[in-house]
Amino acid sequence: MRILFVCHGNICRSPMAEFVMKDLVQKAGREDEFYIESAATSTEEIGNEVYPPARRKLAEHGISCKGKRARQMTSRDYERFDLLVGMDTWNIRNMKAICGGDPEGKIRQLLDFTSRPGDVADPWYTGDFEATWRDVLEGCQGLLRTHLKF
Repeated sequence: MRILFVCHGNICRSPMAEFVMKDLVQKAGREDEFYIESAATSTEEIGNEVYPPARRKLAEHGISCKGKRARQMTSRDYERFDLLVGMDTWNIRNMKAICGGDPEGKIRQLLDFTSRPGDVADPWYTGDFEATWRDVLEGCQGLLRTHLKF
């Protein structure tokens, strides 16, 4: 399964999801079943590294995001990935605009894979990277469980 995680700038939530998911599939011994990336809907942070507080939160859990730089999602990503996972409703709207819609139903919101659908907390505004960590971890665990059922 090819998964693209998407947020506004690709420096906080979506790279956290990318590297949490990579860690979860590695620990499950299922790396060969997944290809995982992340991207932004905007151009604001293109080329920038993961935001330092997000990097620190990942590192607290033994997860490295070394070398990750923000990139913008393109319409080609719709064909390249099986699943495009946005962090909030604003991202979903922008992702559909970039892709010209969602004819194959590939665009989903991360917390749709949990018992509490909604938006992943945005630490850029809240400063609460722990809340974002919890949302991302729960969403990625739910996504992995969903995939392993197939």
